[in-house]
Amino acid sequence: MKRYLVFALVGPFVGGFLLLLTTTYQSGYWAQTNLGEVGKLFAVFFKTLQYSYLFGFLPSLMIGAVDDILIHVRRIGPVLRMLLVGLFAFVLASLTYSSRGPDSGAVQFILYGLVGFVPSVISSWLVHRYVEEPQAAAAPT
Repeated sequence: MKRYLVFALVGPFVGGFLLLLTTTYQSGYWAQTNLGEVGKLFAVFFKTLQYSYLFGFLPSLMIGAVDDILIHVRRIGPVLRMLLVGLFAFVLASLTYSSRGPDSGAVQFILYGLVGFVPSVISSWLVHRYVEEPQAAAAPT
């Protein structure tokens, strides 16, 4: 249960911020940047944080379920599990977001894929680091 809580709290927060960074980059916002523009970016982020959680809650829980399934496979270590979860989230996020807007191509595919990859790997690492993982039962002798 703690695993899903970590994914639900961290995923939309980090993913929403990365999605905002990606969309501002795609729009050309960062061409002339100063400290005031960065302040506006954070103001927009905190004003739209409720929508990041609204629309990112269920996808984060789905990625948490994939992490939960992979933890029960004994041959998959923590690092490989983090990478597999991240790769799965990368593909889902890039397919969901990269076909939107006038631009398309490898840069857009990678940027929107990172919106899914980074929060899922961070959440999976936090779960591995701070949440007790189930231990394999000893075989009866």
